[in-house]
Amino acid sequence: MRKFSILSTLVLAWGAPALASAEAIQAELTGYQEVPSVSTPASGEFKAQISPDDGMIAYELSYSGLVGTVQQSHIHFAQPAVNGSIVIWLCQTTTTPAPASVAGITPFCPQSGTVTGHITAANVIDATNPPSQQIAAGELDKVIAAIRAGVAYANVHATPRNPGGEIRGHIRASSK
Repeated sequence: MRKFSILSTLVLAWGAPALASAEAIQAELTGYQEVPSVSTPASGEFKAQISPDDGMIAYELSYSGLVGTVQQSHIHFAQPAVNGSIVIWLCQTTTTPAPASVAGITPFCPQSGTVTGHITAANVIDATNPPSQQIAAGELDKVIAAIRAGVAYANVHATPRNPGGEIRGHIRASSK
């Protein structure tokens, strides 16, 4: 028993600095944050950790109560109360697949529940076409800079009533 206790302590001690330096971000998703606002019983939460070297974002997206059929979820680049370009697909469906460049690395959306994943430069899609937001495919550093600047949001789209998005939340540093 003592060997297990010492080993557990060492493993926890070695892992603690990496966990302590990861940057937590989050968003509470509601219909009121959509543009235009949506009155819906749906809600959700996006929680993530940016790795210490800014090379990866590990995320968990949970949602429930959608009045429509979930189609997709993304991270967009835009300030509050403005719609912006998609920069990262969080999940897809067979009805609304992610672009071919990221479809193989994008998880599928449940109708309700939780989806998890890891975002790397390979997940970032081009946001340089109209509206030109000057984030090219692969530029994870620019997406992380936008998140830190408070100009990125996560949302979940559902049809037939809310194809533009049923719930949305601006991503911010976690206070948890």
